[in-house]
Amino acid sequence: MKPVNEWVEYYIKTLILVEQASEHTARAYAQDLHQLEKFVGALDQVSTKDIRAWISSMMKQGLAPRTVARKLAVIRSFYRFVKRQGWRTDNPANRLLTPRFRPLLPRTLTMDEAHDLIESAKNMPGPLGLRNWALMEILYGAGLRSQEAVSLNIADVDLTSRFVRVRGKGGKERVVPFGTKASQALDEYLLRGRKALVRTRTTALFVNYRGGRLTTRSVRRIVKNVLATGAIQRNVSPHWLRHSFATHMLMNGADLRVIQELLGHSLLRTTQLYTLVSQEHIAKVYQNAHPRA
Repeated sequence: MKPVNEWVEYYIKTLILVEQASEHTARAYAQDLHQLEKFVGALDQVSTKDIRAWISSMMKQGLAPRTVARKLAVIRSFYRFVKRQGWRTDNPANRLLTPRFRPLLPRTLTMDEAHDLIESAKNMPGPLGLRNWALMEILYGAGLRSQEAVSLNIADVDLTSRFVRVRGKGGKERVVPFGTKASQALDEYLLRGRKALVRTRTTALFVNYRGGRLTTRSVRRIVKNVLATGAIQRNVSPHWLRHSFATHMLMNGADLRVIQELLGHSLLRTTQLYTLVSQEHIAKVYQNAHPRA
């Protein structure tokens, strides 16, 4: 059996290498586990009562139920892993109830805002501008996560059939279609952008100015730079484009289960959050348009 102080390290490595979790997610998980360890002591001796006391302490400190629920999910996942490895015979977090909270609606762009944002990227000059345009088109056009986009290789993209092979969470693969606008952007980028940026052999589709594979941090910076051109005055993250993809698909009549497949969601209830977003949109349209609203 591994020493207890190596449990977290091994768990985090497994998250990154096997389950394809992002570095940001892995750091957050590690932080939650270290907080529990600081509160209760050695992780191999933690009991259900200890975790309940930790949860109670966080609630008394005023942490939002959503935050506490996320931390509990991390602890539950960690001890499920520990039990699977045979380091403990139980999962002390299993019997605890998750704090109830109202689902947070995904933050989205309007269709006009999505169009304006992508057009701003399209108008950026040089090879990096072509890359930014193609990246924004594929994030919105295929509903990809940032990690999925930066993990793409050239061989994953079929410009003829307009499909992209995506490696999602947990290493699960899915094939997602993209439209003519994304196809045009990718074609331009591959012909005139990527060739000017790549200096050594690499399979990466999206590269930085030195020719290396983009990171998720780079994607956030790219979106921030596009926003700085004055496209829209909102603090937009790359994930907004994925949320917007799903919401706009639903608003235009797409079946919820098809959207689930396109997004790579394991559970339909995750995708169902987008129905709440579209209902909110319908209510706003009604309020603005109906004479007796």
